[in-house]
Amino acid sequence: MENIELKIDSLASGYLLKILNFLNLKLSDIIYFLFYILIMYLIVYLVSCIKKPIKYYLYTKRSSSYYRYLYYRIDKIFKPIIYYIYIHFITKAVVIIYKIEINSDISIIIDLIKMFLILWLIYEIIKYFIYATIRNKIKSQKIARKELFNLLLNISKVIIVFIAVIVILSKYGVDVTALITSLGIGGVIIGFSAKDTLVNFFDSIRLIAEDAFRQGDWIETKDVEGLVTELGLTSTKIRTFDNAMVTVPNSKLANDYVKNWTKRLVGRRIKFHIPIKYTTNTDEIDRVVYEIYEMLHSHPDIVNLNKVRYLKSMDQIYENGLFNIEDKYGVRKTLLVYLDEIAEYSLNILVYAFSISVNWEEWLRVKQDVIKKIIKIIENSELEFAYPAREIFLENSK
Repeated sequence: MENIELKIDSLASGYLLKILNFLNLKLSDIIYFLFYILIMYLIVYLVSCIKKPIKYYLYTKRSSSYYRYLYYRIDKIFKPIIYYIYIHFITKAVVIIYKIEINSDISIIIDLIKMFLILWLIYEIIKYFIYATIRNKIKSQKIARKELFNLLLNISKVIIVFIAVIVILSKYGVDVTALITSLGIGGVIIGFSAKDTLVNFFDSIRLIAEDAFRQGDWIETKDVEGLVTELGLTSTKIRTFDNAMVTVPNSKLANDYVKNWTKRLVGRRIKFHIPIKYTTNTDEIDRVVYEIYEMLHSHPDIVNLNKVRYLKSMDQIYENGLFNIEDKYGVRKTLLVYLDEIAEYSLNILVYAFSISVNWEEWLRVKQDVIKKIIKIIENSELEFAYPAREIFLENSK
């Protein structure tokens, strides 16, 4: 029995030696390779074990916005670290098992991958600090600009890529100073070819500096109307009301008019005419006009002077008259009800008021309520609604 087992072992070892000889490998090479792979998995496991208590600690401190956001970002920060460990140890294991030096082409590719992973890690850290700072700023101050997040992130990407190119060129013996100096004429050519891109970039800074619009604002231009979804480095993305995405170059928005419907603090206009049948009963007209005005003045969702009196305290800040506070922040409180015109078939009463809410759906609800109340006022009066009509007189020519 023992002899049979020895024969099987020797036969198995013989086949193993043949395979190793065919692959030009030694058993020690296989052991070293497996050892490196084992070390790689152990280090990855240790990194994962370190990450768990860090996440737990951040979770216990989640009341702070910085800790809370780091808790959500920690997996993304650790991901390039783990990939770097894999690349490093697999490369070493392959070198050991084949006893070869990695040639220059492969070495460059591996170095580029490692450089990419390092830059990825740096980018994730920078992204965390930028995002956490801006989110904290937005939470504490409503005037903080949300689109600065995207702008700063895009700029940081460009800077990181630029630094990466400089480092890689320096590593492979390129005189970066001489290269930059020699790019004088080339830079001019590139500048001319990328003129539109540069113009759009600086116009995006102009739009942010002038506070023309922000993410989420409802804007209207000559060609497009919708909600701003992203203000990027060179273009702005607008989601139209028929749910299409439109990308507009920032230079076009910066050099054309932009109507911003969101920049209204109080007051969305309600304006229409009430057609009344011709009458000489001016007293009844006066009474109806007065009732409509009183209804609007006492309406809880219609603006009047008393409802925006709190803005007067803000006037003290601008007592030198630098600008009108109501025009600056978009406050309208005009309330008008007048017999406005004698039309072709009716007397028209003008109703001109503003809802407190600037929300479209809420404005529709308020407008509907106002119209229904006006209908009741007219029904309870001696006046009647007018409608287009023609009278034909037939002359008797006997």
